[in-house]
Amino acid sequence: EVQLVESGGGLVRPGGSLRLSCTASGFIFRTSHMNWVRQAPGKGLEWVATSYGPGLGGDTTYADSVKGRFAISREYGKNMVHLQMNSLKLEDTAVYYCNADYSTRTGDFTSWGQGTQVTVSS
Repeated sequence: EVQLVESGGGLVRPGGSLRLSCTASGFIFRTSHMNWVRQAPGKGLEWVATSYGPGLGGDTTYADSVKGRFAISREYGKNMVHLQMNSLKLEDTAVYYCNADYSTRTGDFTSWGQGTQVTVSS
């Protein structure tokens, strides 16, 4: 069973930091692309960051709204991906989802975590 389990959300003041974590299971983590996606209250899904697998150079990309403040990273030995969020702003308030794009013998698939709430409030 493919599963993504998130943790680390909470309440933080503007300018503060949080670190989100996602533990993956049920697929080959090493060769998969991992993403963080968020949904602000009353808004649609917004892509935040991507960590590409080593086959694509292990690169990372970010939305303009979080560049310089957020950092995505992976611990391959633990099947975990993290999102370090610094200098948080009120507009960062959202439910944050861990997302995986992975391949099996039968095709390409995507999976989502349950989401974790991040609230930035003064």
